[in-house]
Order: sequence, then C-alpha cells, then structure tokens
Amino acid sequence: MKHFGFLRAINVGGRTVRMETLRELFADLGATNIETFIASGNVIFETRSRGGRALEARIEAHLRASLGYDVATFLRTADELRAIARHPAFEPADAVGGTVYVTFTGSPVSRAAAAAVAALRSANDDFHVNGREIYWLRRSRDSAFTGTGLDKAIGMPGTMRNMNTVHRMVAKYARPDSGNEV
Repeated sequence: MKHFGFLRAINVGGRTVRMETLRELFADLGATNIETFIASGNVIFETRSRGGRALEARIEAHLRASLGYDVATFLRTADELRAIARHPAFEPADAVGGTVYVTFTGSPVSRAAAAAVAALRSANDDFHVNGREIYWLRRSRDSAFTGTGLDKAIGMPGTMRNMNTVHRMVAKYARPDSGNEV
C-alpha cells in the first residue's frame, strides 16, 4: 500500500537530514519504492501495512533511535491526500492573494480544540478544521500566527505544509488515472 509520510522536524531548527539518509531509514523498516519530495520531510513509500498509528509509531521510534531526536510522523493514503487537496476549506474569492497551508495531525481535532482554533481567527488569518487536518488561510505576510500557536490551541503536535506542495504531490504520486497508485 502506498503511504504519504509528513514528518515534523526535518530540516528545520538547525537539524539537517539528507534525503538519501531519510530514504535509507525508511528502507531499514522494510518500505519499498521510497521517494522524498522536496527536502522538508515528505516521504512517499509502499509497505504491506495498511498504515495507521502503529506504523507511525514504528517510524517515529526508528527515526528517534537513528537521528537522536523526536520526529512526529503523520501518514496519509493516496485517497486521503486527494481528499485533502480538493477539500473546500475556504471560498476561492477569500483566498485570492493569500496562501493556504494544511496542518496534519495524528488524530481528529476535538470540538474543544476546533473552538480554540476558531478563536485564533483574525483579519489576516482564517482557519478550517476537517478531521485530522487544519487548514490555515494567511491573507498577508503581516500575520503574527505561528505553527507553535496552533499546536498549543489543539493540544497535540502537527506538521504544516503549503497546499501547493500537497497539490504537487497529488499530481506526481496520487492521481487516480496515472497508474502510479498502488
């Protein structure tokens, strides 16, 4: 089964991991057809496992032992990634001139956490929660919002990606008509 891994703490904060090394670490776990997409902790791979929290935990333990620090791991399937890419988080007119990001979390965001996220809205920032994803519309560069603020609001870690990256990954690795889906 094809998996899309979104890793937190790869090539940020002074920690550098070569993508070749990252692919080798996934191969150590028995993954096959491993590719990385841009040097920010996006790993596409196949395993016999259907995924889920057990596989995420296995990857996290192996990365912690190999790299010496925690690397939260968030897995999605091709179907899930396509759904994330096409989810209508914001009206198209609202997003003109802005940038949309998505934060991947390990479990669905609770109602209380969703309310805390809604409280972060401002003239520059809007948010939309959908299951295990939180979409952020940054209307201008003047935003004071950070991913750390989001982690605090939801009470769990996540990892953020620009939606352009997600769309590019879908186009390259998860198009249902491309023959590249397992």
